Amino acid sequence: MPRVEGLDHVALAVRDVRASAQWYCDVLGLVRLYESESGDHPAMVGVGNTMLALFPGLGPDPKPRPGKDVIAVRHVAFRTDASGLIEARRELEESGIAFELQDHGIAHSIYFFDPDGHELEITTYDL
Repeated sequence: MPRVEGLDHVALAVRDVRASAQWYCDVLGLVRLYESESGDHPAMVGVGNTMLALFPGLGPDPKPRPGKDVIAVRHVAFRTDASGLIEARRELEESGIAFELQDHGIAHSIYFFDPDGHELEITTYDL
């Protein structure tokens, strides 16, 4: 069996690669990576060892993400500590980004959507 070390990246199709990369940097504090090597094909944004690869959606009018009745990635979750979750909530409120808080028993999470409709989660197990 291969020895995996963790999740490297999640590939997302977006309407505007540059605008989405900037949104992820502004809202989640991710950093543009490998820009001189790959430019916007894909735009890589990340923190630590975790990245998102942002690819342009195909066609003149990319369709929105499927509903929960379709087998697909449901959301992308980023981990933080308790103070990070409080800060994320404050930042989302100040940015006017709607979100939902959920108590999962073992974790607390905030769910919200990026400009392309991808559901994102910020979660902490630090209760």
